[in-house]
Amino acid sequence: MSAPTSSEPATAPVTRPWWLRQRWLLLRRASQFGLLGLFMLGPWAGIWWAKGNLAASTWFDLVPLSDPFIVLQSWLAVGAVTSTALLGAGLIAGFYWLVGGRVFCSWVCPVNVITDAAHWLRTRLRLPPGWRPQRSLRLWLAAMCLVAATLTGSLVWELVNPVTLVQRALVFGVGAGWTVMLAVFLFDLLVSRRGWCGHLCPVGAFYGLLGTASPLRVAAHAREACTDCGDCFEVCPEPQVISPALRGSGTRIVVSGDCTNCGRCIDVCPDDVFRFAQRYRYRPPG
Repeated sequence: MSAPTSSEPATAPVTRPWWLRQRWLLLRRASQFGLLGLFMLGPWAGIWWAKGNLAASTWFDLVPLSDPFIVLQSWLAVGAVTSTALLGAGLIAGFYWLVGGRVFCSWVCPVNVITDAAHWLRTRLRLPPGWRPQRSLRLWLAAMCLVAATLTGSLVWELVNPVTLVQRALVFGVGAGWTVMLAVFLFDLLVSRRGWCGHLCPVGAFYGLLGTASPLRVAAHAREACTDCGDCFEVCPEPQVISPALRGSGTRIVVSGDCTNCGRCIDVCPDDVFRFAQRYRYRPPG
């Protein structure tokens, strides 16, 4: 699905090259579409570098990768998981702990492209925020997925998981996936601003918990230079995570697990306030 993904901040200096104001966005889109492309090589071109999907896959017939949230549900559903699934879940969990759990949401998940497109159009149409459920709702939904797996002995969430269905739709043209894509887009456009990823998605909730103590974080390194233009809050999918680092008196690190490490605040800031930093070795300027 191709759609515009972000608005140009009005305050961005004209002297900054376009690519410099979009570099992390461009890298994210390259990551998302690149991964989907690798999965498509098999069914479309017979090149099976990646077999499976984002829930469980094997790379180069050697490296297993498994979504730890799905593996946890599998264990609760049947009381056992294979050693291959455990290895794959361990590799993925370790990687996302290192770089920030919700990096999955902004750099891998194909649904993010859909919700970003809905946000772009909502901004252009100047629609009100709409329904604003508590962000804790996604944590409750994640817990309900685990309870449902335990009670039913099956992966109930995978029957409706937009991540899985969207990938199947793109790779195999499965009709239900296109319906889910449209439903998520319309929900974010007409019902709730950034509602799916920010308030409902249990996968995002799980990865947010996983990345709570991640070393790689965004830092408001030069917050003294901030001119309160608001561009960072406008583009951030989780704007509530910025204020403590930008306007607080304590750490300059964005410590919340809700941060997706998307880098958009770094892109759009005309004052170069933000940068990626190593959380446990960071030293503020001066």
